[in-house]
Amino acid sequence: MKTIKLNKEEHNIKIGKKCPYYEPNIKEDCLLEVDGEIIGFYIKDVTKYSNKLQQLIAIANKEFRSDNVPKVEMMRGPRGTNADVLKRKIEGNERVTQYSTILGSVAANPVMRRPYPNVSNVHRNKKAQTFVKAMWGACLEAEQIVKQLTPHLYERQQELFEDVKKEWRFGTMYTSSISNFNISAAYHRDRKNLEGTVNIILTKRNNANGGCLNVPDYNVTFEQADNSMLVYPAWKNVHGVTPIKPIADDGYRNSLIFYPLKAFKGI
Repeated sequence: MKTIKLNKEEHNIKIGKKCPYYEPNIKEDCLLEVDGEIIGFYIKDVTKYSNKLQQLIAIANKEFRSDNVPKVEMMRGPRGTNADVLKRKIEGNERVTQYSTILGSVAANPVMRRPYPNVSNVHRNKKAQTFVKAMWGACLEAEQIVKQLTPHLYERQQELFEDVKKEWRFGTMYTSSISNFNISAAYHRDRKNLEGTVNIILTKRNNANGGCLNVPDYNVTFEQADNSMLVYPAWKNVHGVTPIKPIADDGYRNSLIFYPLKAFKGI
């Protein structure tokens, strides 16, 4: 696998700004290097490393898109008159259905009337069990790829998780997971993540353009192809997701993300 050196670049992008469309400039398997250190990697198709992971992703994706899994809907489908819908479609601003689901540990947030840390209610939903098991298995399989390709990242994250109780873990070195359907996230930095760790981002897509991760600090945009895997320190840099544009009625882009919350370290 080749190594791509990422160089820091100046930019004026602020957190909260909508991410515009960028053509992906990282579209093949590679290790990511910053200042002489490998910080992550991109795999275009996980099948070459694990058929089991590809199968688990397919199951999770199918279940997530079904009625078996509770979701938080972000935006409903096209609204307005037929003329409004047609106008948005022509202009490329067509509304798309967006929803998400969290698994694993959920940190306390008194503002949201959540005074104590807890585990996602989805785990207690009987119909969602196939989804939960597939996501758990996918996390474990993906962790092994991290161990294979970047053992130093795997070992460091395991060390950082030594004082995270098993009851708060999702997999062995994550606390939580979120599945995002057609969500083009504005620029942000995962400040609640444990520093020194990496996220795992698995992608499923069909008949849709865009939905690629842009990191302006290094002027890179990851393709995030179907069945791809991106391992990246999301706590470290501002990043956003380019607009997702389905090109058919069945078009979508779904990301399955595993992340480590620092709120669960030492509690």
